[in-house]
Amino acid sequence: MEVISKFTIGSDEGVNDLFAIIKSSVNNAYKERIPQEDIQKYIENWDPRKMINELNNLSNQLIITYADDQPVGYGIIKSGSAYPGFSEEKRITELEFVLLQEYDTPEIRQSLWKKCRSAVSFTDIIWTNVFTEDPLLEFLKETGFTIKENAQTNPFQLPSYIVEMQISKN
Repeated sequence: MEVISKFTIGSDEGVNDLFAIIKSSVNNAYKERIPQEDIQKYIENWDPRKMINELNNLSNQLIITYADDQPVGYGIIKSGSAYPGFSEEKRITELEFVLLQEYDTPEIRQSLWKKCRSAVSFTDIIWTNVFTEDPLLEFLKETGFTIKENAQTNPFQLPSYIVEMQISKN
């Protein structure tokens, strides 16, 4: 299997690949917890133009991982995006890190993580809001993330954790 993680611009093709991953990921993560019609309503409200504009903001970067040319995971890096109670003395960056469950292998996970990690080397702290039952939670802990506080996920307000990783010692 050929695995590649690459920076992707906010274009129709990039957003189509991103939405394909999100749709599958949301359906898998929430199918046992949220009524299917609520999941469908959430997905139907996505606006490709809005996402393209968000991704073309210079503070944001999109990385998509492909396995044999199929989009299987993504990382969205949002510079300056903070959660309540963060240290205002530190540069903080949000990371959305998602892999499709059926492609969550060490090779694919490491490919996406290495690309994301290299892209956040400028910051002091990276953080993410991860569903408490997300299989990637253990991987994030193994890479150096620690649980900062309990939270809730968007869009369905299910239990989650804010996890963060110190990048620099400034």
